[in-house]
Amino acid sequence: MAKLKKRYVCQACGSVSSQWAGQCADCGEWNQLVEDSGANVTPFQAKHNLQSGGRAIMLTGLNTDIALPERTSTGIAEFDRALGGGFVEGSATLIGGDPGIGKSTLLLQAAASIASRGLKVAYVSGEEAADQVRLRARRLGLGKAPVMLAAATSVRDILTTMGEGEPPALLIIDSIQTMHSDLIEGAPGTVSQVRASSGELIRFAKERGTAVVLVGHVTKDGSIAGPRVLEHMVDTVLAFEGERSHQYRILRAVKNRFGGTDEIGVFAMQSEGLEEVSNPSALFLTQRDESVTGTVVFPALEGTRPVLIEVQALTVRLASGATPRRAVVGWDSARLSMILAVLEARCGLSFSTCEVYLNIAGGYRVQDPAADLAVAAALVSALSERPIPADAVVFGEIALSGEVRPVAHGALRCREASKLGFGRAMAPMAQVNDKGGLSLAGFKSLAQFVDHLLGR
Repeated sequence: MAKLKKRYVCQACGSVSSQWAGQCADCGEWNQLVEDSGANVTPFQAKHNLQSGGRAIMLTGLNTDIALPERTSTGIAEFDRALGGGFVEGSATLIGGDPGIGKSTLLLQAAASIASRGLKVAYVSGEEAADQVRLRARRLGLGKAPVMLAAATSVRDILTTMGEGEPPALLIIDSIQTMHSDLIEGAPGTVSQVRASSGELIRFAKERGTAVVLVGHVTKDGSIAGPRVLEHMVDTVLAFEGERSHQYRILRAVKNRFGGTDEIGVFAMQSEGLEEVSNPSALFLTQRDESVTGTVVFPALEGTRPVLIEVQALTVRLASGATPRRAVVGWDSARLSMILAVLEARCGLSFSTCEVYLNIAGGYRVQDPAADLAVAAALVSALSERPIPADAVVFGEIALSGEVRPVAHGALRCREASKLGFGRAMAPMAQVNDKGGLSLAGFKSLAQFVDHLLGR
């Protein structure tokens, strides 16, 4: 039979010792070690049972009053909007985007703005030399900003340098795929290296109160390269989106432990860098003097910000027997198939002999379900060659039964359209009171809406 072992617990700090001593080796208190007679265990139990042998942790109530986390404004209103108000002390932020989209430019502008207010900012580049970053800053008109630059890839060297003296308020790592930890074998960019390097940088952020920003590469499908656990480790994940052929850029929060994920920041790429766009609707609306078939204006909602975009549809009739195409840019192709099926089953409109092309103007990507009615209006207009009034906006969700369902914040969408000169709106019947300064026409079903467009 295994011999029972005694243990002695310090009444001051809770440390456990296998033998009695006059002074606790952990806290230094005298005559505090007391035999724990009720916890005698065998060596097997001590090794395989986790219900004893540890230190007691402190538990606090959920209703305990705490202060809100302090935020550091970036000086860029659109950046702050996506972050939820600015960088939080001790937070870790991951920003990803396509090559050349403007990640480094945006972070350099934010770093210069924060450093100009007297805060310590460090920018560590693992892809470029310090002189290259300095030349870009001069091109952007930020050459005199007191930002500390370095070109390094060793996490140990970076943290040793940052730990000397006062830690920086903001530390930018560009990029995490180039960082290397000597605790792990492998080349930079591998799964183990990215995970280990990120873990060390995040631990430094939590211990020293530094806001750390990690720039991440993306794969061909647009997801951030490296292990998926990287997105779980950080506090905030930002996606910098946009087409390189268009001047606009959208900063979208995918994950945010300190704020919402429903806000976006809109920027325009200029020769002097990224500029804020206070009125994004101006980027996505086509200026036209007369109505065009297959074109509808839809008031999309990104968080608390309405953005008016243009939905364009084109139908081309084919010879009998040909297989029609369905091409979509900026919207869900499966949802387009659903709208086409509802139009045919509930409204008697057939698109089986037509090629259908759908485009969201300006390269914008729509995820709002309220776009269903606008897409249906564009398709009906293109098929019947009847234009939608140029001063009208359309929004609403379509059910498989053909019902037009209400959507969130109808009054806010209408107010934004009214500010930009639109005079009427076509929406679900349940939202006829959400006029927002517009003349609103409500519809209960998609068939009723189609009859209105076709003048039946």
